[in-house]
Amino acid sequence: MDAAINPLVSSFCSGNLLERQPQGMEKEKPEIITQNVTELILESISDGVFTINNDWRLTTFNRAAEVITGISRDDAIGKHCWEVFRSNMCESDCALKRTMKEEKTFIDSSTYIVDSERREIPVVVCTSVLKNSRGELLGGVETFRDNSLVEELRRKLDARFQMGDIVSQSPAMEKIIRMLPDIAESDSTVLIQGETGTGKELLAKAIHQLSFRRKKPFVAVNCGALPDSLLESELFGYKAGAFTHAVKDKPGMFAMAEGGTLFLDEIGDTSPGFQVRLLRVIQEKSYQPLGGTVPVRTNVRIITASNKNLENLITDGLFRMDLFFRINVVRLNLPPLRERKEDLGLLVNHFIRHFNLLKGKNVSGISAEALGFLLSYSFPGNIRELENIIEHAFIHCHRGKIQKACLPAFSEQGSHISEEPHALGDSLKNIETETIREALQRNGFNRLATARELGMHKSTLFRKIKKLGIQLPKTDGRTKRGG
Repeated sequence: MDAAINPLVSSFCSGNLLERQPQGMEKEKPEIITQNVTELILESISDGVFTINNDWRLTTFNRAAEVITGISRDDAIGKHCWEVFRSNMCESDCALKRTMKEEKTFIDSSTYIVDSERREIPVVVCTSVLKNSRGELLGGVETFRDNSLVEELRRKLDARFQMGDIVSQSPAMEKIIRMLPDIAESDSTVLIQGETGTGKELLAKAIHQLSFRRKKPFVAVNCGALPDSLLESELFGYKAGAFTHAVKDKPGMFAMAEGGTLFLDEIGDTSPGFQVRLLRVIQEKSYQPLGGTVPVRTNVRIITASNKNLENLITDGLFRMDLFFRINVVRLNLPPLRERKEDLGLLVNHFIRHFNLLKGKNVSGISAEALGFLLSYSFPGNIRELENIIEHAFIHCHRGKIQKACLPAFSEQGSHISEEPHALGDSLKNIETETIREALQRNGFNRLATARELGMHKSTLFRKIKKLGIQLPKTDGRTKRGG
């Protein structure tokens, strides 16, 4: 709803409309007509509208509000607004609270609400105060618009390649994304390999969502986090009396994922003994709970992942070759973030939108200088580390663009983002050198243009070139060549 309707809502809820009667008409009839017309307007618009009194309890709740939230008017009226909307703003930066405190309108604040099915719905809200004809504060009014479609269109426009929650502009990722529909349809076992934090579970979820199993559960297990005995009981379940304190039957992850997908992360960290049992389950399509005597049939699709090279583990005698052949029907190799730097700006904007909704803030983007420094970093923790860096920046940045100073432990040289120096890895210098050299080549070795592209001051670029030992030609892009 446009903010312009707020005065209409305010007048209706405060009773002002009922006091504005045309001359020459009877007193009762205009009141009924005016009120009915106002109610009709509120019920016909597509934006949610609600009002609260000074005790923060809902006093009106229109039809669109019911549709967006999935909560009926009867259930909403009389409750505190935070009990109904469960928004991220309710905890920290409530626009309506600021309106009530400062007695001024706030327009187009982005946030999200949680509907009756516990789904996060992105919304844009406008807030105003409610006053009567004597200027006394009666409460507040808020309009909110479901922004889900806009967010979905924005994601599609921002990314050249997209599948589910995976977005990319990288040619290396394009091949993977284009293969996903065929992989999902095949129902074969899949092995996803990639460094920690590259998004292996996200890729597994995308395959599940594209498959005919999408309406059944997706269950993820981190095999490397559990010892063998506990991992077996978690996967296969157990019968009462199987061990001490097993007082009743407990279903395992295979049972929970029945008909759906079971994602076994860090499969390379399991012992050869466990690998034998898993191989048998894959071959026979059945398993036996601990303490059980009767095999249980299973119908799940298995997707595995590892941050280690399983073929090297086979050579070292740490992984069974027969199990490798069973899980390696389809293999996907996720590139690390340092090899898909063209996605960095896209991912940064993705996380900015995510944390704006989650934290009720209005950060508009990232400065060229801050992005330039991120481009010079190797990201040993990959996309997960980038997400943590942006979340850290949100602690210091409330609105406007993220600046270099908002990034964690970010030095002038852009070579120290992590709180722990050893986390940077030995490859940072090489990555930084390559990034600057490629930028220089794209700009015909024009150092001023290169500095602008990398978002840094030209003097900073000069220091980096000297420090990294980058050789420059005698002429650059600003020098006129002879005929």
